[in-house]
Amino acid sequence: MSPEEFRRHGHAAIDWIADYWASLDDLPVRAQVAPGDVRRRLPASAPEQAEPFDALLADLDRVVVPGLTHWQHPRFFAYFPANSSPAAILGDLLSSGIGAQGMIWATSPAVTEVEQVVLDWFAEALGLPDGFRSDSAGGGVIQDTASTATFTALLSALHRASGGVARVDGVGSEQWRVYGSTQAHSSLVKAAMMAGLGARAVRTVAVDPTTQAIDVAALRGAVVEDVESGLRPVMVHLAAGSTSTGAMDDVAAVAEAVREWDVWLHVDAAWAGVAAVCPEHRDFLAGVESADSFVTNPHKWLLTTFDCSTFWVRDRAALTGALSILPEYLRNAATESGEVVDYRDWHPQLGRRFRAIKLWAVLRTYGLEGLRAHIRSGIALAEHVAALVASDDRFEMVTEPSLSLVVFRLRAGDEQTLAAMEAVNASGEAYLSHTTVEGRAAIRLAVGSWRTTEADVDRTWRALQEAAAAEA
Repeated sequence: MSPEEFRRHGHAAIDWIADYWASLDDLPVRAQVAPGDVRRRLPASAPEQAEPFDALLADLDRVVVPGLTHWQHPRFFAYFPANSSPAAILGDLLSSGIGAQGMIWATSPAVTEVEQVVLDWFAEALGLPDGFRSDSAGGGVIQDTASTATFTALLSALHRASGGVARVDGVGSEQWRVYGSTQAHSSLVKAAMMAGLGARAVRTVAVDPTTQAIDVAALRGAVVEDVESGLRPVMVHLAAGSTSTGAMDDVAAVAEAVREWDVWLHVDAAWAGVAAVCPEHRDFLAGVESADSFVTNPHKWLLTTFDCSTFWVRDRAALTGALSILPEYLRNAATESGEVVDYRDWHPQLGRRFRAIKLWAVLRTYGLEGLRAHIRSGIALAEHVAALVASDDRFEMVTEPSLSLVVFRLRAGDEQTLAAMEAVNASGEAYLSHTTVEGRAAIRLAVGSWRTTEADVDRTWRALQEAAAAEA
């Protein structure tokens, strides 16, 4: 493909994306295909001869779009948003065009240093403590997802708690304990499995039935019990915005409750953390200065294309001590000088993309004022949803709204709640997801798309009301 052909096809690809966005309102939100439908539309083998790029764009419309659940749709309210935005897409395109591999500083100094600066900017924008900045003993790095961040935090915790023994000899015969609430993300158990501790090393702690936040007294009691039984507490996972209900664990209270055991505190604010760009929404991070690590995902609610998970630690020595390996083929003068950061030591993988460009593009293109406006809009729309729930006696709130997440149900029961939700999803009008709270089914409605308006919320609510009437 010549430079001129690339230019022409690049324009066509951007046009396709713009047309796709323009068409979203008229498309069903959830994919309307059966298993195997997409596969059957594709040939069994790759083409022997080159095909024009235009043919690929045509197959996006013919094959791919009918099989997509449209995460950028203004009425996508399931799970949590997976934002994109024009600025982020262009930033990602630039990253792909540059094609740099930023595994060590020497392979592209700009990849590392732009990321350091952007994460310092972002930490300041969120009001995070100075100990997470790159000019401190800590620092930040962009991971692919918060799941990887949790795994990385656990490896760092094991390194610190074992005095480095775990790095060389593995977890050994020591019986380690990891703690998280019953609402902690599933990645905590997976991290324990990958670290060699096993799923049984994770002790789940009860939550307050009203707030769904971790019961601090129950956590302390669990740690005391385990220590008396000869077990070693190594990490506590705190949810600052749990997946199920958006529950906020009390970081400060937990830090005080487990202080005497020097366990690693990891704050998982994957979805909610970005709300701290608004000073009025930082209360849920009170005590974060006591945390050893913190993660939030701009790729969820902050207009940044997946994947971009920002992860900070207070003690980079524990992190790099757990993960640093320097084979001969990576040795270079800059690394050996000790004056640079090699991000290969900050996560499990060696290779890494220039992810910082898209976050850099978002921060500069929208500015902090624009990002605050986006967050405040989502929260205001969630408050509107809560008011709609309160106005219809057939529905009830399950928990208090958490930022832009609303959790509610039909008073008639679980069967009716899930049936009404599935009717809306199947119709293509909107897409919602569910959870269970204290054993009962509930609907989750998470606002956050950059294209969602109050009209989209109202349209979805009317569809739910109609579905509820059908279930009555």
